Amino acid sequence: MAQIPVIAVFDVGKTNKKLFLFDENYKIVFERTARFTETHDEDGDPCENLDSLRLSVFDSLREIFKHKEFDLKAVNFSTYGASFVYVDEDGTPLTPLYNYLKPYPPELSRQFYQTYGDEARFARETASPVLGNLNSGLQLYRLKYQQPEVFKKIKYALHLPQYMSYLLSGQMVSDLTSIGCHTALWNFADNDYHQWVKDEAILPKMAPLKPADSVLPSVFPGTTFCVGVGLHDSSAALIPYLVSFNMPFILISTGTWSISLNPFNQTPLTADELKNDCLNYLQYKGSPVKASRLFTGYEYEQQVKRIADHFNRDVIVYRTINYDPAVAARLNLRNHAITSNKADGELQKSAFEQRDLNDFADDIEAYHQLMIDIVNQQTISTNYVLQGCKVQRIFVDGGFSKNSVFMHLLALAFPQLEVYAASMAQATAVGTALAIHSCWNSKTLPHDLIELKYYSGVQNEVI
Repeated sequence: MAQIPVIAVFDVGKTNKKLFLFDENYKIVFERTARFTETHDEDGDPCENLDSLRLSVFDSLREIFKHKEFDLKAVNFSTYGASFVYVDEDGTPLTPLYNYLKPYPPELSRQFYQTYGDEARFARETASPVLGNLNSGLQLYRLKYQQPEVFKKIKYALHLPQYMSYLLSGQMVSDLTSIGCHTALWNFADNDYHQWVKDEAILPKMAPLKPADSVLPSVFPGTTFCVGVGLHDSSAALIPYLVSFNMPFILISTGTWSISLNPFNQTPLTADELKNDCLNYLQYKGSPVKASRLFTGYEYEQQVKRIADHFNRDVIVYRTINYDPAVAARLNLRNHAITSNKADGELQKSAFEQRDLNDFADDIEAYHQLMIDIVNQQTISTNYVLQGCKVQRIFVDGGFSKNSVFMHLLALAFPQLEVYAASMAQATAVGTALAIHSCWNSKTLPHDLIELKYYSGVQNEVI
C-alpha cells in the first residue's frame, strides 16, 4: 500500500500545543493536543516550559515515524508572537521563555522613550502600540540593561517559531511575520529594522532574515523532509483566505482576541488608531496587513459567566443561543445605551460590565445586550481598518463565527458589505502548511478550503 505524503504542523498556542498531519488535499489525517504545566522565571512570573516544548517536538517526530502509512515530506511551525528564545553559540537557551504579559520595568520604558523619541511618533514608525513586553524588541532592551552578562552571551534572539524550526534544521533564521508583529523592531516606512535596533547593538543579535515561504533541509541523518522557518500565528491564519479569494476582504479572526485583518489597506497608522490598539502585521509575502484588536473573547467569557450566575443558569446554554430580532429591536429602542468610549484608548473597556443585570427581564435579553455592546465595539474597531480602501466582504472565523447573535448583529452593522461566517478546520495550521505548499505538495493549491455562510444585514436572515 502506497504511503500518504504528509506535512506535519506544530501549532503552538498559549494553552494548547497541537500537532497535525495534513495530506495533499489539506485533510487532517492525524492530530494530537498537549498542555504543559507552566514554570516560573527568576522573578517568579509564570512562563512557558521550554524544555517540555522542545522535547515534545522530538517525541512527536518519533511518533510520526512509527506510522508507516505516512511519508513525511515537510514540517512547519506556527506559534503565538512576542516571545523570544535567547540562544548561545551552541543553540542552548540562556533564559526562560519570558511571558509577554510579564510587567515591563517602568524606569526602562521611560529611559527608552526619552532616548528614542515620544511614544506616539515611535509607535507610528514601528506600527506597534506601546505594549511593554508585548513589544518583543523591548524584551531585548530589558535584557541588555538588566542582565548584561546574559545579553553578551546571546548569539541570536529567535522568535519562538524560528527556535522550533532551528530544532529540526540546525539553522538560526528570522522571519518577517514575527519581526513585523508589534515588536517595535521594524520601521514600516523604511521596510527595514528601526534605527534604535542598530544604535543599541541589537541588530547583530537578530538572525538572518528568511522568506516565510522558504524551507531548510532537516538536520537528522537519513531523513529527507524539509523544514519551514515558522510563522506568527495571526499571519498564518490569514494565508488560506489570501490563497482562496482575490476580491478585497477583511478577516475578523475571533478567539481570546478579536483581530480585524485587512491585507489590502496600505495606509499609514494614525495616532488615534495606535491609541485604540491598531497595528500592522507583515503577511507571509512581506507586505503590511493593517489590523485592529479587541480583547472581546476574554470579555465575553467573563460577562456570560456573570449573566449565568445572576439568572441561575448553566453557562453552557449560551453556546447555542439563537438571534431574536424582536429582543434586539426592543433593546435598541430603550434609551439607556452605554456607548463604548473610543477616545484615549478606551475602546477596550466593555460597555456591558457597567450594566445592571436587574434591568433585564431574563437572561436571553441580557445576553442580547451583551452581544449588542460587543458588536458596537467590534464595529468601531473594524472601521479603523476599513478606512482608506474599498472592501466588499467581511469574513469571520473562530468562536464568534458560530455565534448566531453576533453574526446577525454584525451584518446589520455593515449593511453595505457581504458578511460571512467562515468555517475551516484549523485555519492557522492549514495556513502554516500552505506557506510552503510548493516544497512538499505535488497537487495544485486547493480552492475549497473554506465553507462560507452568508448573513444579510438587510433582510436580517441567513441566506
